[in-house]
Amino acid sequence: MGKAQGRTLPMATTRKPAAKKAPAKAKSPAEWAHDRLVAYIRQFEAELDAKQEIAMGFAGDETGVLRIEGLGYFDPDIITFYGRDEAGAKTQLIQHVTQLSVTLRAVPKEEEADTPRRIGFQLDAGWLGGDSGDGSVG
Repeated sequence: MGKAQGRTLPMATTRKPAAKKAPAKAKSPAEWAHDRLVAYIRQFEAELDAKQEIAMGFAGDETGVLRIEGLGYFDPDIITFYGRDEAGAKTQLIQHVTQLSVTLRAVPKEEEADTPRRIGFQLDAGWLGGDSGDGSVG
């Protein structure tokens, strides 16, 4: 570029400003609770044997247990559990995150099933409910 005392000065390099990353969306209390419950369910299922499945007990209630088939949330503060009760009736629990109290239980797998149902791997896949996992009423 220019000369100073007989030497060539290096050309100035221009740097592009670093691309600004969009700020990460903050998780709602419901999403945080959902993500943590998924982790607990996965860990719990990892400890079950081939004759057991996961179910959820209701604290302070005579309702019994819910065989968990799915878990969801509704921002900002609602958690939902989907499944079947002990008689096989379709059941859904809707709970505010501030009231969340979950008891995970190991229950015998249903007799007609060849293998126990595991839901931990399905929970992050966007399960919407229904028997077939497609959100249909069943």
